[in-house]
Amino acid sequence: MLLSFVGRPLNSLRVSGALTKATVAMADALAKIPDVEIDPEGIFKYILVRVKVKDGDVHKDIVRGTKSAEYHNHIFEKVSPAMEALGMECKCLGGGKIEHKSQDKKLRVFGESTAFGKADHSVSVEKLKSAYSNYEITWSDDKK
Repeated sequence: MLLSFVGRPLNSLRVSGALTKATVAMADALAKIPDVEIDPEGIFKYILVRVKVKDGDVHKDIVRGTKSAEYHNHIFEKVSPAMEALGMECKCLGGGKIEHKSQDKKLRVFGESTAFGKADHSVSVEKLKSAYSNYEITWSDDKK
């Protein structure tokens, strides 16, 4: 017979406490990942990525975009290993393009990724608004 404390098995008290601490630590690590990392100027490809704590349900969506990527999967190939190093896993939810005019404080989200399909630009725009609150940000389903 298993010893118990107030009707609970003793071993379950330790395990649940450890799991709670690990979950909180991973949620904190997830919170430290920037929502948006994009180039400061120009027209470039971007992806919307769901980052999730490995073996957990806690997740968030992030936007990554750069002129240095010839294809959308090049962005994902950099983001995924960086997230895995933090104990996360990620999935690309789609892509498109961003036009960033920093002098005019304007961002335009449009287009789609051949490899990953079209990101939900409305979700991407909400993320961009959190990082660029003083910008005019628009989006469309146009390809150009």
